[in-house]
Amino acid sequence: MAKLHSKIALLLATLLVAVGLGAATADEATPEDVLKRYLTAIQAQKFDQAYDLVSKAMKTDRKTSQVKSKDVWVKESQYIFSFSEAKIFDFQIGKAKIEGTKALVPNLLSSQDKFLNQLGVEEYELYTLVKEDGGWKVDQQQEVIESAEIAKWFPKKK
Repeated sequence: MAKLHSKIALLLATLLVAVGLGAATADEATPEDVLKRYLTAIQAQKFDQAYDLVSKAMKTDRKTSQVKSKDVWVKESQYIFSFSEAKIFDFQIGKAKIEGTKALVPNLLSSQDKFLNQLGVEEYELYTLVKEDGGWKVDQQQEVIESAEIAKWFPKKK
């Protein structure tokens, strides 16, 4: 009986250490890691996973200034993705430039939708991530269109 208790105690201790290490690893995720998880979730249309990776600002309703619930944000994202017939084929995340609690991360996106990118042309994107609640969160995305900026953020693509 004593052996059984010690085995259970050892198992619980191992689980607690593993959970603790997992939490520490999640908090130490780089901006590139977070962006990869975000884009992977969006690509798979797993908006519930993406919600946890975006900043409060990206979840805030512009009219009411209230943070949208996960359920509302997910439903809106599903509708927009479906309505636009968006498809993400691939993405290539570049090296982040971190300045304090803000990071800029370039991404080369291969996607298509029925409104802005019907031909599936590669898009140069620059994501802003912010430190929030102890980890990096996707805060905004912009398209990079000027040649000088493309050369700066995507040096291998000229």
